[in-house]
Amino acid sequence: MTTTLAARFTEMGQMLAAKPHLLRLGALFSETVLIEVDGNEYYLTFHRGQLERVTEGPSRQTPWRFALRVDGEALAKFWEPVPEPCFHDIFGFVKTGRGRIDGDILALVKNLRFFKEFMALGRSQEVSA
Repeated sequence: MTTTLAARFTEMGQMLAAKPHLLRLGALFSETVLIEVDGNEYYLTFHRGQLERVTEGPSRQTPWRFALRVDGEALAKFWEPVPEPCFHDIFGFVKTGRGRIDGDILALVKNLRFFKEFMALGRSQEVSA
């Protein structure tokens, strides 16, 4: 599953490059973010709103600004085309005890819309009627 998530984050980065409004939102965002899913670490390095690289961890030498730690089942629910309540937002993970946000919260809040919309790129686009 670890390779699958790294590939998914990379694919999300490619989708990000095709979204001009997100690139404008992230124009001042140049940070490394740690995403931890079921204990597996992924370091997403952004430069001016573009995803430069995805590095699999663990690594004690990779500095990160903030971290989103979540269980795999909750992330899968978040990535559904129409997530159920409490799984529609990254703060829903925290509220339900399924996730945790660590590190520089101010950096997250300053770039909240960009980061939340980036994470939502992982949602499958198929919605059945």
